Amino acid sequence: MMPDLFMHAAQDEGLALVCGVDEAGRGPLCGPVVAAAVILDPARPIDGLADSKKLSERTRERLAPLIRERALAWAVAEASAAEIDRLNILHATMLAMQRAVEGLGIAPGEVLVDGNRCPPLPYPARAIVKGDATEAAISAASILAKTARDETMRVLDAQWPQYGLAAHKGYPTAAHLRALQEHGVADFYRRSFAPVRRLLDPATRA
Repeated sequence: MMPDLFMHAAQDEGLALVCGVDEAGRGPLCGPVVAAAVILDPARPIDGLADSKKLSERTRERLAPLIRERALAWAVAEASAAEIDRLNILHATMLAMQRAVEGLGIAPGEVLVDGNRCPPLPYPARAIVKGDATEAAISAASILAKTARDETMRVLDAQWPQYGLAAHKGYPTAAHLRALQEHGVADFYRRSFAPVRRLLDPATRA
């Protein structure tokens, strides 16, 4: 499993530091929701940044190490399946984002968050709908979050290959739902999500 936090930071005095934040994994039935925070270095641009959902897996895997190498600061954090069940997916996503920003090691001047709301932060923050397509720092964060979560799914797939996680990454595909019915609900599943909850409580299947 992915550690709770990966981070790297490099101080750069005198810059107005803009941090981009995005998440991956709100929709899947299992595993953590993952968030990333990135402060790009204007002196070290990265070509090809875009919404991670619009990029191929190969392109994301090529860009992720470049982001980690060239960014002034970056951090990836998560909220676990148990936290998702306890808090709900929205609040767990906000928690993962908060953890990512806190993990940067340097204070941003402004935080730009993909979506329509911001987590509680001690810095000025602004939510931008579809910001992962318009703000380079958010695009970079979306790539780090997506590649980190995909790696978590590959690790889980190596341990529990019967669920096919490496292929569908935990999303509720027909093949995934059949595997769940056949093999049952493992500990890393989100029990509050309806398809999983129905399997655990036959009374709700009607």
